[in-house]
Amino acid sequence: MARVFFISPFYLSFFIFLIFSYAAIPILGDEYSYVKQVDPKKMGMRKEKLSHFRFYWHDIVSGPNPSSIQVVSPPTNSTTAFGLINMIDNPLTVGPKLSSKMVGKAQGLYTSASQEEIGLLMIMNFAFIDGKYNGSTFTVREMSVIGGSGLFRFAKGYVQVKTYTFNSTTKDATVEYNAYVLHY
Repeated sequence: MARVFFISPFYLSFFIFLIFSYAAIPILGDEYSYVKQVDPKKMGMRKEKLSHFRFYWHDIVSGPNPSSIQVVSPPTNSTTAFGLINMIDNPLTVGPKLSSKMVGKAQGLYTSASQEEIGLLMIMNFAFIDGKYNGSTFTVREMSVIGGSGLFRFAKGYVQVKTYTFNSTTKDATVEYNAYVLHY
């Protein structure tokens, strides 16, 4: 006579739990497969270097062809122009005169972000059109370099600015930029 093999409900449940637990392990492992180590050389990254870029940023709000256009006006009662937003496509030149050689454009926006004092929030891509860096950009936000494209992929660094000229009648300005950029 054949023996009947009886499994208690506890052992049956435990056995089913083990089967499904084992089957779920690869699924849980795949959940974290969105991260993997990458060889930087395969991404075209070589030794990191520090470059110093010195150029002049021309914010032209007057005349027939301004490079900076106000898209949001501040309230009339603001002493700091709080709320102002300007879109820019400003020339970047090697010298302080607008007629000096243009090496790129600053494209982005600036806004007056403080009600109590003059405080600008600036978000710009510096897009280069000259020499080795032609077609490359790096992005500046709050005077920190936070990324880039082309030769500036994975860029980081900081920018120091100094007003070179400001015309209080036309509101045109020329600003010296010193950008220190770590890139590959």
